[in-house]
Amino acid sequence: MLIYGKAVSADTRIKLKTEVEEFEKKQGRKPCLAVIIVGEDPASQTYVRNKIAGCAEVGMRSLHYEFADGTPQEKIEQTVKELAADDSVDGILVQLPLPKGYDERKLLSLIPDEKDVDGFSPTNLGLLAMNRPRTISCTPFGIMKLLESTGVSLKGKNAVVIGRSNTVGKPMAMLLLNADCTVTVCHSKTQNLAEITSKADILVAAIGRPRFVTEDMVKDGAIVIDVGINRVDGKLVGDVDFENVENKASFITPVPGGVGPMTITMLLANTLQAAKAKTE
Repeated sequence: MLIYGKAVSADTRIKLKTEVEEFEKKQGRKPCLAVIIVGEDPASQTYVRNKIAGCAEVGMRSLHYEFADGTPQEKIEQTVKELAADDSVDGILVQLPLPKGYDERKLLSLIPDEKDVDGFSPTNLGLLAMNRPRTISCTPFGIMKLLESTGVSLKGKNAVVIGRSNTVGKPMAMLLLNADCTVTVCHSKTQNLAEITSKADILVAAIGRPRFVTEDMVKDGAIVIDVGINRVDGKLVGDVDFENVENKASFITPVPGGVGPMTITMLLANTLQAAKAKTE
């Protein structure tokens, strides 16, 4: 069965809109997300537009700051500092990747942990590792919602994550571990990869290599989550060889339309949660 992120995302946004309306009635203001983008990367521009549109859809306020490539880092840092000090701003997001020449780590470090709605800060990742999550990285958070939508219990399942990035692979592994899965993280140096992945009840592919996961790497009846977005011959494809793997999986996410729609939705959920946390 296909796991359509669009459907799960739509249902989640309906609930978020209701919660945002309730928040506004109680607090007299809308939750607010500030988005900063540097440069003219087309994909990043699209992502930012979608984030702003998502805010409008659920009734949140959004702020949008664009800087040309070559803008001094100090000027961008000053904007982040001002947003960090602004009590009306609940979440701050710096669109990644930044153009070459910018110190990404330094810029992100200026975002207060409580306004880190991407869930990338060392503190938020540390809390997740301790199973005391405050803000969860958006893509892994969305994947957990997709897994939940299958109705399959995760307890005791053998889960394999291909990819060890700080934004997807590592937080994904921690979330699965917190959900009582037995978790293996594979990467470019992993030996006998197919032997490991073929035993997975849940397989998450997040490596950015088109159609890398082939039929022989997948266990019969596995749940397959494809995080990859790759452009091949003008067509978007995932990290999984969908046409062949689909026949072996019990559930699988398509690309596009699977994991992607959930990422921005969970960003909105994180922003609302950050706004609520100020009132607790």
